[in-house]
Amino acid sequence: MTQSPWGPPPASSTPAASDGGAMIVTTTNGVDGRPVQQYLGIVTGEVILGANLVRDLFAGIRDIVGGRSAAYEEVLQNGREQALAEMRERAARLGGNAVIGVDLDYEVLGSNGSMLMVSATGTAVRL
Repeated sequence: MTQSPWGPPPASSTPAASDGGAMIVTTTNGVDGRPVQQYLGIVTGEVILGANLVRDLFAGIRDIVGGRSAAYEEVLQNGREQALAEMRERAARLGGNAVIGVDLDYEVLGSNGSMLMVSATGTAVRL
Protein backbone atom coordinates (compact mmCIF):
# COMPACT_ATOMS: atom_id res chain seq x y z
CA MET A 1 0.00 0.00 0.00
CA THR A 2 1.40 3.41 -0.93
CA GLN A 3 1.51 6.19 1.60
CA SER A 4 -0.50 9.37 1.11
CA PRO A 5 1.57 12.36 -0.05
CA TRP A 6 0.30 14.15 3.09
CA GLY A 7 1.70 11.49 5.38
CA PRO A 8 -0.19 9.08 7.61
CA PRO A 9 -3.14 10.37 9.64
CA PRO A 10 -2.58 10.71 13.39
CA ALA A 11 -2.74 7.25 14.94
CA SER A 12 -4.99 8.45 17.75
CA SER A 13 -7.70 9.56 15.34
CA THR A 14 -7.64 6.63 12.92
CA PRO A 15 -9.61 3.66 14.16
CA ALA A 16 -8.95 0.42 12.35
CA ALA A 17 -11.36 -0.54 9.64
CA SER A 18 -13.58 -3.55 10.18
CA ASP A 19 -11.12 -5.80 8.30
CA GLY A 20 -8.17 -4.82 10.50
CA GLY A 21 -6.63 -2.34 8.01
CA ALA A 22 -6.56 1.42 8.12
CA MET A 23 -9.76 3.25 7.22
CA ILE A 24 -9.47 4.93 3.80
CA VAL A 25 -10.99 8.42 3.75
CA THR A 26 -11.17 10.32 0.48
CA THR A 27 -13.01 13.24 -1.08
CA THR A 28 -13.28 11.34 -4.37
CA ASN A 29 -16.22 9.12 -5.31
CA GLY A 30 -14.12 5.98 -5.28
CA VAL A 31 -10.68 4.53 -4.66
CA ASP A 32 -8.62 3.76 -7.77
CA GLY A 33 -8.21 0.03 -8.29
CA ARG A 34 -10.60 -0.84 -5.43
CA PRO A 35 -14.20 -1.19 -6.61
CA VAL A 36 -16.96 -0.58 -4.09
CA GLN A 37 -18.41 -3.92 -2.99
CA GLN A 38 -21.16 -2.49 -0.79
CA TYR A 39 -22.55 0.94 0.02
CA LEU A 40 -23.32 1.12 3.75
CA GLY A 41 -24.83 4.59 4.11
CA ILE A 42 -24.05 8.19 4.91
CA VAL A 43 -21.86 8.81 7.95
CA THR A 44 -21.17 12.09 9.70
CA GLY A 45 -19.01 13.51 12.43
CA GLU A 46 -19.81 16.83 14.06
CA VAL A 47 -17.90 18.90 16.57
CA ILE A 48 -19.03 22.19 18.09
CA LEU A 49 -16.24 24.36 19.42
CA GLY A 50 -16.81 27.21 21.85
CA ALA A 51 -14.91 30.46 21.67
CA ASN A 52 -12.35 31.43 24.27
CA LEU A 53 -12.36 35.08 25.37
CA VAL A 54 -8.56 35.32 25.92
CA ARG A 55 -7.77 33.60 22.61
CA ASP A 56 -10.30 35.88 20.85
CA LEU A 57 -8.69 38.97 22.36
CA PHE A 58 -5.20 38.02 21.19
CA ALA A 59 -6.50 36.92 17.78
CA GLY A 60 -8.17 40.35 17.43
CA ILE A 61 -4.91 42.10 18.25
CA ARG A 62 -3.08 39.92 15.75
CA ASP A 63 -5.71 40.80 13.12
CA ILE A 64 -5.02 44.49 13.71
CA VAL A 65 -1.24 44.16 13.40
CA GLY A 66 -1.38 41.42 10.76
CA GLY A 67 -0.23 37.84 10.78
CA ARG A 68 -1.80 34.46 11.28
CA SER A 69 -3.64 33.38 14.39
CA ALA A 70 -1.94 30.16 15.47
CA ALA A 71 -4.49 29.71 18.27
CA TYR A 72 -7.44 29.70 15.85
CA GLU A 73 -5.59 27.55 13.33
CA GLU A 74 -4.95 24.96 16.04
CA VAL A 75 -8.64 24.99 17.08
CA LEU A 76 -9.72 24.49 13.45
CA GLN A 77 -7.24 21.65 12.98
CA ASN A 78 -8.35 19.90 16.17
CA GLY A 79 -12.02 20.31 15.25
CA ARG A 80 -11.44 18.88 11.78
CA GLU A 81 -9.49 15.89 13.18
CA GLN A 82 -12.20 15.18 15.77
CA ALA A 83 -15.01 15.35 13.17
CA LEU A 84 -13.12 13.02 10.81
CA ALA A 85 -12.36 10.58 13.66
CA GLU A 86 -16.04 10.48 14.63
CA MET A 87 -17.02 9.87 11.01
CA ARG A 88 -14.46 7.03 10.71
CA GLU A 89 -15.77 5.40 13.89
CA ARG A 90 -19.34 5.45 12.57
CA ALA A 91 -18.22 3.93 9.26
CA ALA A 92 -16.35 1.16 11.09
CA ARG A 93 -19.46 0.38 13.19
CA LEU A 94 -21.37 -0.14 9.92
CA GLY A 95 -18.69 -2.58 8.76
CA GLY A 96 -16.98 -0.21 6.34
CA ASN A 97 -13.33 -0.04 5.47
CA ALA A 98 -13.52 3.29 3.61
CA VAL A 99 -15.44 6.57 3.47
CA ILE A 100 -15.78 8.15 0.03
CA GLY A 101 -17.11 11.50 -1.15
CA VAL A 102 -16.07 13.23 2.08
CA ASP A 103 -17.10 16.86 2.52
CA LEU A 104 -15.93 19.15 5.32
CA ASP A 105 -18.08 22.09 6.37
CA TYR A 106 -17.48 24.90 8.84
CA GLU A 107 -20.40 26.88 10.25
CA VAL A 108 -20.49 29.77 12.74
CA LEU A 109 -23.20 29.31 15.39
CA GLY A 110 -24.59 31.32 18.25
CA SER A 111 -26.22 34.73 18.43
CA ASN A 112 -22.83 36.47 18.47
CA GLY A 113 -20.91 33.92 16.43
CA SER A 114 -19.25 32.50 19.53
CA MET A 115 -19.27 28.86 18.40
CA LEU A 116 -17.98 26.99 15.39
CA MET A 117 -19.37 23.71 14.07
CA VAL A 118 -17.12 21.45 12.03
CA SER A 119 -18.84 18.61 10.21
CA ALA A 120 -17.46 15.79 8.09
CA THR A 121 -19.87 13.82 5.89
CA GLY A 122 -19.26 10.94 3.51
CA THR A 123 -20.49 7.55 2.34
CA ALA A 124 -19.31 4.47 4.25
CA VAL A 125 -18.42 1.63 1.91
CA ARG A 126 -16.83 -1.78 1.88
CA LEU A 127 -14.12 -2.09 -0.76
